[in-house]
Amino acid sequence: MSDHPSVPTVLCVGIAVEDFLFRVDRFPAPGTKVQAEALAATIGGCAANASVAVANLGGRSRFAGPVGTDDASQRFLNGLARLGIDTSGCLRVQGGSISVSGIFIDRDGEKMVATRRGEKLVGAAPADPEGLVRDISILLADNRFPEFVEPICKAARDRTIPVVLDADRATQLDDPLFSLSTHVIFSAEALRATTGIAELPTALRCAASAIEVFLAVTNGPDDVLWMEAGAVRRLPVFTVNAIDTLGAGDAFHGAFALAIAEGRQPTAAMRFGAATAAIKCTRFGGISGTPRRDEVEALLASKIQP
Repeated sequence: MSDHPSVPTVLCVGIAVEDFLFRVDRFPAPGTKVQAEALAATIGGCAANASVAVANLGGRSRFAGPVGTDDASQRFLNGLARLGIDTSGCLRVQGGSISVSGIFIDRDGEKMVATRRGEKLVGAAPADPEGLVRDISILLADNRFPEFVEPICKAARDRTIPVVLDADRATQLDDPLFSLSTHVIFSAEALRATTGIAELPTALRCAASAIEVFLAVTNGPDDVLWMEAGAVRRLPVFTVNAIDTLGAGDAFHGAFALAIAEGRQPTAAMRFGAATAAIKCTRFGGISGTPRRDEVEALLASKIQP
């Protein structure tokens, strides 16, 4: 992570998770055993993963979110600290716990996930939202803990700081987080569930009737869709041999936010995000496979164009 004063500071706020990944040739059938080819214990959670992507890409990275006092929470915080990510904005909830996920990744890069949800974190609120955003360049929030992220988003908008919302959880189109954001990027699953519409272009147009800021949706190996001048536009993504898709969307969001903070236009920021996510998918290990900036720039400069 660079210490140059021109390097943007990205604050990522939202959910914290500890991931345990097992790489297998195939998913185990009920009542059977399979041999794991590799094991990785990594940071997880939308905003936390995005903070790792920002750090690996050379941004000043911070993470804030509710965590517990359990061992998983401490391992999570230690992991971010090792990457140089500032966690001073995290709220330790006495007796609380973060979520822990066990994840199988098969030979095609697809995943099977079992999660033990965290406890006592719902409803936690930041003590000083204004202090958290005082010197940041951009805010990236997921919508998993709205009571925690909403006051931070409001504090950022009060300072005219851009707010990128990772809409990863199904919600309502009148969700107050949308009005506090400057950029909203849905996952395909969340957009379909929020609008009740299966066809993504139609769902995106429906969402655009209520969300008046930059609006896009990611869809794994398929095109990123976004709204421009009332029309649905498409950005093809990079074709790669995917071995682990876990965290790819989060890497996209982190890279997008960093690029916006650096002054790139949204289309260029989406290409930067798509390249970051593509390289991540070629590596086992969840968000630990996020590339460095030179790797992303090399892909963007190559003849392999999305």
